[in-house]
Amino acid sequence: MVALRAKVFEKVNGDNAITFPNDQVGPDRFEELYSHPAANGRSKGAGLSDLFWYWLSPGPEVHQEHLEAGPRYDDVARTTRTFLAGPAEQLSAAAARCTAKVLDEVITKPVTHVRLRDLMMPIWAEYFYELVFGEPCPRAARDLIVGHADDVVTSLKCTGLRHPARRARLTRYLRTRLADVQHPLPDTLSPTEQVHYLQGTYFNTAVVQTSEGMAHLLLALAQHPEAAQRIHDDRYFAHVLDETFRLYPLFGIAHRITTADISLDEHTTFPAGSVLCFNYPAYHATGYENPHEFDPGRWEHTSARTAHHIPFGVAANRPCPAWRLSPIAMRAATREVLRRVTLHSSVTHTRSLPSRGPCLLVRDGSIPHGRLALMRMRDRWEDVWRSVVQLVLGTAMVLHAHRLRLASRYFETHQPQEIP
Repeated sequence: MVALRAKVFEKVNGDNAITFPNDQVGPDRFEELYSHPAANGRSKGAGLSDLFWYWLSPGPEVHQEHLEAGPRYDDVARTTRTFLAGPAEQLSAAAARCTAKVLDEVITKPVTHVRLRDLMMPIWAEYFYELVFGEPCPRAARDLIVGHADDVVTSLKCTGLRHPARRARLTRYLRTRLADVQHPLPDTLSPTEQVHYLQGTYFNTAVVQTSEGMAHLLLALAQHPEAAQRIHDDRYFAHVLDETFRLYPLFGIAHRITTADISLDEHTTFPAGSVLCFNYPAYHATGYENPHEFDPGRWEHTSARTAHHIPFGVAANRPCPAWRLSPIAMRAATREVLRRVTLHSSVTHTRSLPSRGPCLLVRDGSIPHGRLALMRMRDRWEDVWRSVVQLVLGTAMVLHAHRLRLASRYFETHQPQEIP
């Protein structure tokens, strides 16, 4: 089913895309190509962009990941860095506080069954609301943020259709709060674009990606209790996080459009307009012994700087702006969770995690063997019907996105920014 869905996506999008690493550009040159100055086109000229804009609407045209290079991107990136900055102690304390608040609401029994992504979303909705507005998040606002973020990631994983009306409710709310943000918003954006920037950057990508990252981290700890027992050690936590991001990278494939010819050598040239797809899981699986095993110990003797490891992208080609904040906040949240409960799960752990990470939160440290056996059976059954759902809904959304052509039409009617 997964292979069939990939074929449908490839057929409908119609790109002559090239995926790396491959025989032409192997893992040893993957980052060289990714970092090339001409591998900097973001949306214009790729059928894949229509699909991503469809999933990220409203406002993908001002989403930092999809803005073409130029003054407006520089303005937006500078603003994002300002919002995500701050003393580590302050960022950590806010994460622990938001985590504790949500856990107090959720953990009401000796054993609590959760989906880890669902557990994490209100935590990070609270957290990023505080970063943006400098005050505690009202429950009504939190519900709007979680509803929007869940709708985006559910449609991205093809387990549900997108609901523009649900997303629009958050848009209307943010429009009333523009004057209340902690830092000046980009002057190069109109008020409507500023709303879409807030919604896409902080209450979509930030909430979704941090929730996904935490779901992977906690699920790995639930299935490797020996790692959970050592998580209080800062150095070991860094190894666990590196291994989690290596094995379960948040990005599957990042696509870039070449804005000029790229010649790596006399035999390897990619003309302007080529669509380059960088496969994170494939790259992260090269250069390691037993690459498909979860082994934080490998980082005792391996440097993340020199390994095939780019969880936040590459520095020369717009790395994730949360590269500093994420480890700080995730460490604080993880320790707050493990201070209260032990984690247990028997589900299949995959990078895409369409199951949302079923897990048991246990207060007294016991191992609920019977409930874990039932969880395993249910997970296997859900995998079967969910694959069918993803094929049907994914095909429907790809066809709809292809028909709407959101990115293509935008660049047909707007003068593109010059790329230096």
